[in-house]
Amino acid sequence: MAVTLGELAGKLGGQLRNGDPACRINSVATLQHAGEGDISFLANKGYRKYLLDTRASAVILAPAEADACPTAAIVMDNPYVGYARAAALLAPSRPRRQGIDPQASIDPDSRVDPAAWIGPHCSVAAGAVIHAGAELAAGCHVGAGSVIGADSRLGANVVICHEITIGERVTIAPGAVIGSDGFGLAMDHGKWINVPQLGSVRIGNDVDIGANTTIDRGALEDTILEEGVRLDNQIQVAHNVFIGAHTAIAGCVGISGSARIGRHCLIGGGAGIVGHLEITDNVVVTGMTMVTRSITEPGVYSSGVPAQDNDSWNRNYARFRQLDKLARKVQRLERLLAANRGEEHGG
Repeated sequence: MAVTLGELAGKLGGQLRNGDPACRINSVATLQHAGEGDISFLANKGYRKYLLDTRASAVILAPAEADACPTAAIVMDNPYVGYARAAALLAPSRPRRQGIDPQASIDPDSRVDPAAWIGPHCSVAAGAVIHAGAELAAGCHVGAGSVIGADSRLGANVVICHEITIGERVTIAPGAVIGSDGFGLAMDHGKWINVPQLGSVRIGNDVDIGANTTIDRGALEDTILEEGVRLDNQIQVAHNVFIGAHTAIAGCVGISGSARIGRHCLIGGGAGIVGHLEITDNVVVTGMTMVTRSITEPGVYSSGVPAQDNDSWNRNYARFRQLDKLARKVQRLERLLAANRGEEHGG
């Protein structure tokens, strides 16, 4: 979809500088690879070196960078948001499909809106409801009594287990599993017995769930993702977890059962969150951090050891193993110093 530069600036809410409003913009591209008809953006100062030589027809950038731009500019306080919106506007729209592929299996006791699309080799179980505009790509399964909200899209081979509620405009990438049994076990005389998982999963509106991510159903109460949550690929969300609205979680994060994560949080890749704790709103947890206690104050939290050269790591690790002995030695010296000071004052 092509738009004029003037139209684009208006839709983005930015200020057009040094440009022809009638210039046609066809697509987005990086500063170093853009050409005529492309719009680019500068959101990271590390890429400023490419600005002066860019061949883009226009660049989305912050007010502080506007004077250095050699071409037309759309000036915005948050250029990355501008880029995201421009990309969405210029991306070619894929036509919505409707109907049921002949190779799909639809239980007669389910309800599929005529404006939905059910792809080949999908199965929809009894009591399931698929609302208008929803799309199921090839190989999806929707279990008994589950609901797929309007305009939601399920990628290939997504599994929605029984009695799960998916909101409107939810995107689920291929291979995700929503509503499998949580890891509920009890030890009985040296043998594990399974604890029935009787809860469900409730996914709010406008949620994105990445490829091969798994979200377990609750043990008694439901696992809940509020509206606008963003989950990357290969994330494990255990039973009874609560994730607040507009929280974003990067790939390979593991969240243990009954953890409660607040709104507008950012969880970095590979982080681990222990069960039965709470993380308040507006918390940033950096990548590979292990959260073992509740976080009650907004802010940035980190753990883990950044990479270093192997020789330095070996030396530091050797010293780390001596920390307990060193701490005990320091305590003894402190006690001796305190005792000596007492004798001096007494004398």
